Amino acid sequence: MAVAGDPALDIARSHATLLRVARGEAAPLPRVYRPAPALAFGRLDARRPGFAAAAEAARAHGFSPVMRLAGGQAAAYDGASLVVEQFLGPDDVGTDLHERFADMTTLLAEALGGLGVDARVGELPGEYCPGEHSVNSAGTLKVAGAAQRVVRGAALVSAVVVVGHGAAIRDVLVDVYAALEVDWRPETAGSLDEHHPQLGVGDVEGAIVATLGGSALWRSDAATEALAAELVVRHRV
Repeated sequence: MAVAGDPALDIARSHATLLRVARGEAAPLPRVYRPAPALAFGRLDARRPGFAAAAEAARAHGFSPVMRLAGGQAAAYDGASLVVEQFLGPDDVGTDLHERFADMTTLLAEALGGLGVDARVGELPGEYCPGEHSVNSAGTLKVAGAAQRVVRGAALVSAVVVVGHGAAIRDVLVDVYAALEVDWRPETAGSLDEHHPQLGVGDVEGAIVATLGGSALWRSDAATEALAAELVVRHRV
């Protein structure tokens, strides 16, 4: 699977798909893709006095600053990561928020466990973009985080799995969080291959797709691209 080229546009594609699912114009299919390097900021990050400096720090490291679609704080990813998204339509959006998170983390933990990873769900003390639905390796290294966005008639659960380039992820987060004046423990950030050097992004992608049980995967179309082109400005920094 090719790495995407425009992080803001790829977020806009997910935004467009969410809205189209809510309108009954698109099927709620899972999406799995390898993103281009990006530093995804949350709404609260954008309100901090150091936000502009944080965005410049991201650019200096080669990560495009973007605004997240789902909730959460600043997180970094690149082509050695995977974005895994589940869209839920009107028939399923009424499920409990925690149940939706649990479905995603169960999927990730099952896929990673099948690759020999000691995958655990839960927040590590001092982790970046903290949350009880993070996934870590062996209780020491955060390797995935999940977030949600809900609109009337649809929901999106989005996760990023960091497979490689752990040092680069840590380095950019150190400078970004310093600019945002947010305390955290850099040793909690990294990539799966730091614990499991034999794993590549293709291995994890295959395991996740297999765990989805042969489900058809999301594909863009002309209507989604047109709406994404309108929405992309909301995700550029």
